[in-house]
Amino acid sequence: MKFNNYMQTALNEAKAAGDRGEVPVGAVVISPAGVIVSQAGNRTRELSDPSAHAELLAIRFACKKLGSERLAGYDMYVTLEPCVMCAGIISNSRIRRLYFGASDMKSGGVVHGARVFEQAQCHHKPEVYDLINSTECEDILKEFFKTLR
Repeated sequence: MKFNNYMQTALNEAKAAGDRGEVPVGAVVISPAGVIVSQAGNRTRELSDPSAHAELLAIRFACKKLGSERLAGYDMYVTLEPCVMCAGIISNSRIRRLYFGASDMKSGGVVHGARVFEQAQCHHKPEVYDLINSTECEDILKEFFKTLR
């Protein structure tokens, strides 16, 4: 099986989020056939919604488009390690594979912090691949926060 990297699309969403004044995180949901089903960037400030993370929005859009609450067989690319909330929704939606770029030592919930997928209460654990395009994913975040300081 040939690996297709959809992280550039997620990075484009992250850059657009940063341009809107949001923390620059982007996410993409990919069908089993390798087609982009949905994509989103953070919109917490724009929507005044603390749950409007890129992952959650991309999953909502995909589920609505497909008419299903489950995304079994679908993959997700996200520029930053998902937080606990997003890891929970990734598990609940039954995402098959999660690819993420930058690690998040402070708020990550997959390989850092709570490690949601390792908990006994986690009903579905996706395959996880980290550090995909990590330098570019880290750089966009560093640049965004540098301008705030």
